[in-house]
Amino acid sequence: MSDTPDPLFRMPIALRWRDLDAFNHVNNSNFMTYLEEARIRWFDSLGEDWVTDTTAPLLAAVQMNYRVPIPYPANVVVELGCERLGTSSVTLSHRIVGEDGTPLYADGHVVMVWIDRASGRPTPLPDAVRRAAGG
Repeated sequence: MSDTPDPLFRMPIALRWRDLDAFNHVNNSNFMTYLEEARIRWFDSLGEDWVTDTTAPLLAAVQMNYRVPIPYPANVVVELGCERLGTSSVTLSHRIVGEDGTPLYADGHVVMVWIDRASGRPTPLPDAVRRAAGG
């Protein structure tokens, strides 16, 4: 996402004491929770249906690079961008950074695939997601 000057979405997060592990920094599993929350909030911010009774997104792949531990206390920002738009999928880049953009705590991407709930087969991306992601 370093090639993209403006992310699609930014979400600040104030760390919670319970996010810490025995080493007194944010447990790696919480990084995924932060990303999930950012994706859901981004989808909800579109103001249109992105999940329905007949279609829903599934997380098909996750790639995470843990760059440096997140200490406590800290405020971080999750940034989302679009790496790729497919017919039924979107690849969202992600970064977890400090409030001013540094340090870079983690980066990577996820692949979200929309499926038909009844058949489990891929279905076209919702129009709102495609437009918001730049397609």
